[in-house]
Amino acid sequence: MSLDVTLKKILERYDSLKEQMLVSVGDSDNFIKLSKEFSDLEEFVHVINKYQKAQNELDGLNNALADPDTDADFKELAQTEVEHLKELLPSYEKEIKVMLIPKDAMDEKNAIIEVRAGTGGDEAGLFAADLFRMYQKYSDHRGWKFEILYTQESGIGSIKEASANISGKGVFSYLKFESGVHRVQRVPVTESSGRVHTSTATVAVLPEAEEVDLKIDETDLKIDVMRASGAGGQHVNKTESAVRITHIPSGIVVAQQDERSQHMNRAKAMKILRARLYEMERLKLHSERAENRRLQVGTGERSERIRTYNYPQGRVSDHRINLTLYKLPQIMEGEALDEIIKALVEADQEDQIAMYVSV
Repeated sequence: MSLDVTLKKILERYDSLKEQMLVSVGDSDNFIKLSKEFSDLEEFVHVINKYQKAQNELDGLNNALADPDTDADFKELAQTEVEHLKELLPSYEKEIKVMLIPKDAMDEKNAIIEVRAGTGGDEAGLFAADLFRMYQKYSDHRGWKFEILYTQESGIGSIKEASANISGKGVFSYLKFESGVHRVQRVPVTESSGRVHTSTATVAVLPEAEEVDLKIDETDLKIDVMRASGAGGQHVNKTESAVRITHIPSGIVVAQQDERSQHMNRAKAMKILRARLYEMERLKLHSERAENRRLQVGTGERSERIRTYNYPQGRVSDHRINLTLYKLPQIMEGEALDEIIKALVEADQEDQIAMYVSV
């Protein structure tokens, strides 16, 4: 179906809804349903009208330019306007095509981010800690709430793994592209010879699942309580506050000991478990689309190397879209990470336009 035919159908549906709403005032349930669809289409129709108006103006000006009787002064003005419209139309067309892409129901959800040290020993743990801080600072820049759920430290400021709940507008739509293997190239603080090492850390981003999204049968859970271990203050090893929850059907295990209260640790562990199960179910239900995305940008594939942070050269390279920025310090401070993420969002939109929208 051509773009013009698609837009005609959308406008026809919009006009039809307007008429149906007039005769459905007495039927509140139907009126609410129609009003929601009408409201969802309003912005779309606004952009379509701008696009079609510009297209009609361009056609009219081209006809005037082709007419030998058109005044020379008017032709000069018309030519300037034609150039302006030729620049404007592609942006309207791109906006429309993006709107035609099927919406990801997860995009507006909050997210749980999990960072784990990969290969590289202590340096991998230090890099994992740096990444975790980067996401915390990025959240601050965007005005999101960053709540640490779990950290397992491994000394000298490094972490084995850490997770956080990030809440705010459109969090998952931005952070979903961060899932994968991140690689760092730098001289470790423990390296005396000045030799550059390569280490990795893995990042997983899961849409936060509410209880209404996913029901977990309590009989499927094995819950163990124990005394907390490691750094944590006076309460460590004094009470059985640590919680480990095993979801028997899936084999997923979540442990939580950061809070003093067993109740609070259980609540945090359940939040992480629910997000992992929700992600597993989401990928199962949309396996075909997930496979397509794995072959393209913003895949979420856990095993692939997605980005390299090269400290000697001060650069960050995202391998999915061949983007390199010489802004490593600003990216690690969360200030310039948006430049990478927005480029990934745009590339993903281009791929989905090719997949879903025929012109």
